Amino acid sequence: MKEVFACRAEFPSLQRHVNNHPVAYLDGPGGTQVPQSVIDAVVRYYQASNANTHGQYAASRETDAIIAGARQALADFLGAADARQISFGQNMTTLNFALARAFSRQLKAGDEVVVTLLDHDANIAPWLTLERFGVVVRQVPILPNATLDMVQFRKLISDKTKLVAVGYASNAVGTVNDIPVIRQWTREVGASLVVDAVHFAPHGVIDVQQLDVDFLLCSVYKFFGPHIGVLYSRSGALDVLTTDKVRPQSEEAPEKMETGTLNHASLAGAIAAVDFIASFGDSSAITRREKIVSGMRRIYAYEHSLTQHLYDGLKGMPGITLHGPAVEDSLRAPTVSFTVDGITADKVALQLGDEGIYVWDGDFYAWELVRQLGLAEVGGLVRVGMAPYNTEEEVDRVLEVVANLVTTQGVRS
Repeated sequence: MKEVFACRAEFPSLQRHVNNHPVAYLDGPGGTQVPQSVIDAVVRYYQASNANTHGQYAASRETDAIIAGARQALADFLGAADARQISFGQNMTTLNFALARAFSRQLKAGDEVVVTLLDHDANIAPWLTLERFGVVVRQVPILPNATLDMVQFRKLISDKTKLVAVGYASNAVGTVNDIPVIRQWTREVGASLVVDAVHFAPHGVIDVQQLDVDFLLCSVYKFFGPHIGVLYSRSGALDVLTTDKVRPQSEEAPEKMETGTLNHASLAGAIAAVDFIASFGDSSAITRREKIVSGMRRIYAYEHSLTQHLYDGLKGMPGITLHGPAVEDSLRAPTVSFTVDGITADKVALQLGDEGIYVWDGDFYAWELVRQLGLAEVGGLVRVGMAPYNTEEEVDRVLEVVANLVTTQGVRS
């Protein structure tokens, strides 16, 4: 077991400087940095095992083993019972569009799908495509604190509802949604549940068996790995769907959701990324799953303390508006988004960037949310996201730059 802050030495990119400032990568919600162990795994694949699958020679058999190993690693990460519940794709968005196309062949005119205005558009736009087939798409509104209106959510679910698509956590403001309650509502009407866990997966423990979701998606590049998308499917959930595939491809999960040759080098990196997370686990843990669970809990606690420090510092500044639920809430992604009166988000992010502090500005594809907050016309939000390699000193740098910006621009309280 290692201390969370000690992992900084494992990330080569953290050695970079910009304008004589050490780079602070606080852009984790857009994709984390990659540890050396993941880089080495990708390089090793290209050096020794670069081959296609099912061949009668060593490199091909090694590729087969890497695919199987990646399925098992992500099954361990998500708490899945079977590695064959894990499918891979180019990214979460591509997989979700494929899933929506598959559902379009099963649903009929008049059936209803429920999405939320809090979500990343990758879990909204694919389901809106079903409207062309006569499917009715209902949208759950949000409250002023950027949480879902759960009263209206329940009212939107009826016997006509065939599918509910919801995010586990908001990539824009850090809100964590009550998936168990939503799962219970979908059970009552026999609807499928699709969960976008892209933003939650790097920070909190996921147990797909306990959640009993039908489908859950995430992206490995959000938790220290290469760019690759992951789809978990409950056993039997894919069996009733007709997917896009070439004729020789298997009719069974997980392959029936995978088109063409997978990115084998990225799968090698995905295994290493999961093992990196497991390395934070308790020394008493035996299985990789146990190490992942204890490691993720330690990561969450560390990131949450940094998030609280940033939130408290910004809350005391004049002209700053924080968006999303308070960090004191029991479960929240370590993401803080804010606006500065009279200064557009891109200018704030540019000032931070010139100081070597990497953050994001805009809507982050949480398009509907930013519109609902009334910020679309003024450039959206400034977003700061924590990862295990971040430090309190980096948070203090953010607070110093923002405080100076507020002072020099004459922002009033």
